Amino acid sequence: MASVSAKSLDSYQHARRLLLFLLLLVAFGGLLFIGSYPARSEFHEFVEALGVSLIGVAIIGRLWCTLYIGGRKSAEIVADGPYSIVRNPLYVFSAIGAAGAGAQTGSVVVALVFGIATALAFIVVARREETFLREKFGEAFDAYLANVPRMLPKFSLYRDSASLVVIPKRLYTTFFDGLVFFVALPLSEFIEHLQLHGTLPVLLRLP
Repeated sequence: MASVSAKSLDSYQHARRLLLFLLLLVAFGGLLFIGSYPARSEFHEFVEALGVSLIGVAIIGRLWCTLYIGGRKSAEIVADGPYSIVRNPLYVFSAIGAAGAGAQTGSVVVALVFGIATALAFIVVARREETFLREKFGEAFDAYLANVPRMLPKFSLYRDSASLVVIPKRLYTTFFDGLVFFVALPLSEFIEHLQLHGTLPVLLRLP
């Protein structure tokens, strides 16, 4: 049962990367006809700059998580570092990155929709992962679930490891996965350029 669970868990972890990419792709498709309000203002530029910062936080945060998880998620309960304050820090940082990608439109509303939608999608994935981990680790995992929140970090719980085993390949994979958020920068600018020149009509403007 344990080996089947681990294999199934790996498939869900692969699916989360595909899910994140598809979410961003579909979302930007919907943004072809949505613009920020007001357009090309100082507020617009501020939201874009804030979004770049959020993307940076997301990529660094995901790398931080990978230092601790290092492929061990299906082998043992990881409860140190970011995993001591929230059960799914990779998903939390992915939601932050999605919000940063949405902010490249210059709209706070779009940024929030991106972040919240991504978080909700990953909550579904997290629940399925928890089913497999509970089957494998039993009461020990139940105790971890009881103490550590799923998606809202509780910083007072933080504890660290004395040492870490770093797997470079995992870090590289996480880093390149995170770069998908930066695709939002040129894509948003291109869409905005088409809108300003009337090639794409703006059907809705959001603050």
